[in-house]
Amino acid sequence: MGVQAQTAGLPQAPIRLIVPFTPGTGIDIVARAVGPRLSERLGRPVVVDNRPGASGNIGTEAVVRAAPNGSTLLVTVNTLVMNASLYPQLAFDPLKDLTPVALTSWGQLLLVAHPKTGFKSAADLLTAARQAPGRINYGSPGAGTPHHLAMELLKNTAGVFVTHIPYRGTGPALTDLLGGQIDTMFLPIHVALAHVRSGRLVVLGIGSEKRHPLLPDVPTLAEAKVGQINVGMWFGIFAPQGASPELVALLNREINDILRTDEVAKAFQTQGMDPSTATPAEFRRLLETDARRWANLIKSQKISAE
Repeated sequence: MGVQAQTAGLPQAPIRLIVPFTPGTGIDIVARAVGPRLSERLGRPVVVDNRPGASGNIGTEAVVRAAPNGSTLLVTVNTLVMNASLYPQLAFDPLKDLTPVALTSWGQLLLVAHPKTGFKSAADLLTAARQAPGRINYGSPGAGTPHHLAMELLKNTAGVFVTHIPYRGTGPALTDLLGGQIDTMFLPIHVALAHVRSGRLVVLGIGSEKRHPLLPDVPTLAEAKVGQINVGMWFGIFAPQGASPELVALLNREINDILRTDEVAKAFQTQGMDPSTATPAEFRRLLETDARRWANLIKSQKISAE
């Protein structure tokens, strides 16, 4: 593999996988599962560099400004394209200033509620919201997070008003949801699962195209008759703009092979993520479609993260 790395122009220097969020997040888990295996295949040290802050924009900008020689890569999630519309003053354009290298996985969001609400389905939530606009509230880890935008998409699609209560992170929001201080929210499967199984939370639906093997009895939101609410979170790896097609093809091939291993599948699935692969061109199309979709929602709902 060393020879292929050289012909693609990959420098001998260590490769930094910049994660623009804190350790322990889904993105961090992707980087730490892929990193050591990529190191073995390329014959280069690979280090994970967490650079959290500004909803991922600080770490992302570091990659945008790096040399496009493969020594600096970004591991991130779909907030990348949401941020382009949420932060009009961004110093970079994620669609123009980054090169998609590899899709790595999908994570799903569950719509859950506190049992005291009495909701048994997504339809129950919408009925209650129509009867008393604004009385029901929902939490999120903060303005502009996928959890926030998922609920705004549901509100927009169903034409209802539910009051947003933003928190500083998932932990505090989950604490108040479990305590009954807030009524409902979207949560990643791996965060919600134990509480759903213990009966402390009621699951109303999953925001994906199909049901999930971990919760086969839980309907998709489309099946629950609330509209086509697909709020799956994609995770992926990017290089700075200007990376050579040979380098991108090499990295894509190696990362896709890593994603097909059972050990990576197991590491991801404990976090409620499912490995997924795509060519760089397919990944770019996904980005462009997703960027348009969230930009339209953010504009129509007048959402701001500032």
